[in-house]
Amino acid sequence: MRIQSADRTLGSGRGYGEARAVAQAKKIALYIVVVFVLYTIITSPKRSAELVGVGFEGVSSAAQSVGDFMTELVK
Repeated sequence: MRIQSADRTLGSGRGYGEARAVAQAKKIALYIVVVFVLYTIITSPKRSAELVGVGFEGVSSAAQSVGDFMTELVK
């Protein structure tokens, strides 16, 4: 009787080569996003600054809302 072992990576059902290909694809996607962001900043810095300001306002508003929620929860 012969027992064969499966080539699995952390129980994901993928082989080592397939998991490595997915990791490589994620790395390539990240590089593309970084290049796109840099291109956008270089070509239109004013608009990029506006977008960053809007993003920070959104994060600040969300944090304020969470703080208000926690304050009301404690009362």
